[in-house]
Amino acid sequence: MERRAFLQHSGLAGILAAGSAPVFAQGTPQVKWRCASSFPKSLDTIYGAAEAAAKMVSDITGGKFQIQVFAAGEIVPGLQVADAVQAGTVECGHTAPYYYIGKDPTFAFGTAIPFGLNQRQFDAWWYFGQGKELYNEFLKEYGITSILCGNTGAQMGGWYRKEIKTVDDLKGMKMRIGGFAGQVLAKLGVVPQQLAGGDIYPALEKGTIDAAEWVGPYDDEKLGFNKVAKFYYYPGWWEGGPALHYFVGQKAYDALPPDYKAALHAGCAEGNTWMMAKYDAQNPGALRRLVAGGSQLRPFPKAVLDACYRAAMERYAEESAKNPKWKKIYDNYVAFQREQVLWFRVCENTYDNYMATAGQQPAAPAKKA
Repeated sequence: MERRAFLQHSGLAGILAAGSAPVFAQGTPQVKWRCASSFPKSLDTIYGAAEAAAKMVSDITGGKFQIQVFAAGEIVPGLQVADAVQAGTVECGHTAPYYYIGKDPTFAFGTAIPFGLNQRQFDAWWYFGQGKELYNEFLKEYGITSILCGNTGAQMGGWYRKEIKTVDDLKGMKMRIGGFAGQVLAKLGVVPQQLAGGDIYPALEKGTIDAAEWVGPYDDEKLGFNKVAKFYYYPGWWEGGPALHYFVGQKAYDALPPDYKAALHAGCAEGNTWMMAKYDAQNPGALRRLVAGGSQLRPFPKAVLDACYRAAMERYAEESAKNPKWKKIYDNYVAFQREQVLWFRVCENTYDNYMATAGQQPAAPAKKA
């Protein structure tokens, strides 16, 4: 069987079981790429997914295709990764596409939009709902192709110096918040700030900002936000299932042999699964430690969530009216979301909600012999 057919039909398990070296040993080039991450190494999960992907690529190809990952700031600042890929400074970057909404708000669909898809729903849209095709069509003008590589799951709503009891409490608040959500909150009086992960703590500590969101308990604990803000809110309605991607320069991607392209996609799929699984394993213990240490856990009041939802829908209508690139993806995305929400309401949510309270029920009395 020729090499490409082997890769396509045997699957990743078959490749690794057969041994990667024989598959790639004859006549395959040595390829070395640099990958600029938007994240510091200290955030081992969101940064680590890029390394997990790179390791898988190397393992599959017997070390013939190597990707070296550089943390934010080592080659370019974290919020300039897409520019570095577009310019050919690096062959690829691991990033959150919504960092680049200043170029076009349509970038947000690669990560998350407020009140959007959760992690499983996003993967379903990406692979089976035309998400991958529509998004990469949009990226063509930037000379980038995108491969899904990570998701944090639903995020927390962030850290605040004061309680949020009403919508009026948002007015004038300077908040670090990424992506499209800043534009939504601006409608409610928030002054959004977009800062890379490593810059958030000093800004919150100095009072340059009043609140900040990042990811969730595990990362937030590492970054020490609980030391400079007391109130920890949930849920992060702006990031129900935010995705990370390998942004790959189109020329670099096109130059890869077909087998290396397959290895790259397999590696990113590994990173995608790895990140979500690791966050799910780490977040519960981190949340317990934060609360035990004095952090005040609070749900956003429903009135606040409702106001944010209305502001988001208003902002989407505005963008759809003036931006055909946005509208093309948004119409597809929302139609897919409606079907997903219906399905999750019937089964997934019912099960999850029951399990959330099942352990609190009193134990059944023991039967008498």
